[in-house]
Amino acid sequence: MTGVDFERARTPEAKRARQQAILAAAARLATADGVREVTASAVADEVGMHKSAMLRYFETREDIFLQLAADAWGEWSTAVRAELEALAARPAAAAGRHEQDEAAHAAAAVLAHSLVSRPLFCDLLAHTPLNLERNVSFEKVKAFKIRAVAAVADVAAALCTATPLRLDQARSVVATTTSMAGAMWQMAAPGTNLRAFYESEPELAHAIVDVEPSLTDIISALITGYAAR
Repeated sequence: MTGVDFERARTPEAKRARQQAILAAAARLATADGVREVTASAVADEVGMHKSAMLRYFETREDIFLQLAADAWGEWSTAVRAELEALAARPAAAAGRHEQDEAAHAAAAVLAHSLVSRPLFCDLLAHTPLNLERNVSFEKVKAFKIRAVAAVADVAAALCTATPLRLDQARSVVATTTSMAGAMWQMAAPGTNLRAFYESEPELAHAIVDVEPSLTDIISALITGYAAR
């Protein structure tokens, strides 16, 4: 779609199409280069708009990425709930300590893999509290928070079906899981020159973070600890 196409769009449908084009462009750039590196000007160039024209549809650069984060929460919630419900539908094993630990690990593995398989979501999880919520209106923050909190609640309810956790415990697990995923993704720095540097220096081997197994281990321990109460 060209700049002329954008200028001539007048209907609500055309405006929604512009917003979707902007979001898609921002997602492409952030997937390739990371959220930190993508400017509003780069997004505008990607969709063939002038930056000032693009900012008629989103308040700021942060508004664009906050919308992407809200959409990512919803998509992740739908997908991981289906996986947890499938896990819960498996034939129940005996209720011994070993079986409980295996169930905790299985649920933890589902949560961890579902996040690591969504690199942009992991990146957005870290940037949301650091800056995306800081340069938008309170109205936009509220709309985002409502969607994110609802997603946490929905995933927590599904987690309760696959583990012996109470709902409040499951909410804490989901909130901790997503927070850790964002932080660990930044530490792992996948696909960056920093990661390549870590891997090239034997003395820095301890700095290499393998997110999925590390996150699985943390979540499993958290579920097991709550279940033991």
